Amino acid sequence: MKRTRNTAVACALTLVLGTAVTASAQPTVSLKLQDAITMAFEKNLDLKVELYNPAMAEADTRRNLGIYDPLLTLGANYQRSNSTNTLTFRPQAIDQVTANAGVSQLLPTGTLLGATVTSGWVNNSTRYYSTALDLTLQQPLLKGFGRENTELAINVSRFTKSETLNAFRTRLSDTIVQVRNDYFKLYNLREILEVRKTSLALAQRILQDDRGRVKAGVLPAYELLNSEFQVATREKEVIDAERAVRDQMDVLRVELQLPEGSEIVLADEPFRSDYTVAEDQALARAMASRPELATQRDVIRINDLQQRVAKNQTLPDLTLNATVGTGGFDRGFMSGLEKTATIDEPTWGVGVQFTYPLGNRAATNDYIRKKLALEQSRTQLENLESGVNRDVKAAIRLVAANFKQLEVTARGKAYAEDRLRAFQKRHDVGLATTKDVFDVENDLVAAKGSQIQALVDYNNAITQLWRVTGEILEREGVQVSETQADPLYEKMK
Repeated sequence: MKRTRNTAVACALTLVLGTAVTASAQPTVSLKLQDAITMAFEKNLDLKVELYNPAMAEADTRRNLGIYDPLLTLGANYQRSNSTNTLTFRPQAIDQVTANAGVSQLLPTGTLLGATVTSGWVNNSTRYYSTALDLTLQQPLLKGFGRENTELAINVSRFTKSETLNAFRTRLSDTIVQVRNDYFKLYNLREILEVRKTSLALAQRILQDDRGRVKAGVLPAYELLNSEFQVATREKEVIDAERAVRDQMDVLRVELQLPEGSEIVLADEPFRSDYTVAEDQALARAMASRPELATQRDVIRINDLQQRVAKNQTLPDLTLNATVGTGGFDRGFMSGLEKTATIDEPTWGVGVQFTYPLGNRAATNDYIRKKLALEQSRTQLENLESGVNRDVKAAIRLVAANFKQLEVTARGKAYAEDRLRAFQKRHDVGLATTKDVFDVENDLVAAKGSQIQALVDYNNAITQLWRVTGEILEREGVQVSETQADPLYEKMK
């Protein structure tokens, strides 16, 4: 049985040493926290997917601006008809050829301006040419009047782009939080690994001492069983801790798109100093900076704009129509064109068109629905603000509590170290068993683990505070501009 135990110990040591040799042969990446965040920002595929949304919103905005593109129309027509000659009372064929060209332009007030040139040739009992130039104006006076009504789709698409950028900021903030937490988790696992290795070295030293004491006859042989068991247990813990480090390095490699198999060495230590923030300042910053709140405010702006336009749509449709033109016809084309140019035969007209559905239920209920949507979005904002208020206060308390844990766990570690030294001395003079020493040493390992975890928890609490106050992008030097996604749009032109 002793040979079997020794064989197991040798195999475990071989695994540990083999892992260390393999690790040393791998390329090493010295990783700073800021570099990790930058790499996540540049290489994270989820962020790249999210960035396409504001690019598509930009395309929607420019498409909707197309209402101000001048509209050109060209046309040509040939027509043959029959008419009874009033002198001979016989059918007479009439050939007519017309061509026209026009352009129209929409103005922000809802005004539609148009200009049309028409030229024609008529062949009946006589042949003549006609030319006309007409200018038209259509102006809504009630329903549809004003820039706000004309540019509804444009403004909605602009607010929508702002929404998508805020959604991108939210995803980016979450990504930075994840990177920071994963970075400090690797730090935690590496420190735990070192604690496990130190514990293994101590167990091996105690085993060696016990062997000497058994050989000298001052310690019963059965005490070696406990020492050997503790060494095997700690070897397993080292192997498990090494595996956990490797697994976490894989997480960071995928997250940051690092080379496969690279050995990650962390270049930054966790923050250890006291971090305090005034609650009122943190709340004010959160209300101003949280992208989720900004997104909801954009929703309110859209709903407010839509309800104002819907209110306008409940008005009667009263349109002013005006035309002014000149024309002329003659047997010669140039003569007719000259009459048109000299405005020998001017024409003009003006009128109004009134339209109103009796009851107007469609427009009225659409307006009511838009008002309800506006009130709903305002209530949602109040709910979000309440949640943000609660999150900020909880995050501040968590930071303060975790900072206190640093001091508590440091004292716990110091006490555990003093106890271990005391029990080692008692063990040396035969007043404490090997099991007693290992039990106390287990307490020290737990105390060291608690201290490491407390430091990581403190840094994660600071990260969470930055996240809930909306300042994490600024803290990490990441800026998102309103034109962040425009290169994607330009690339597709």
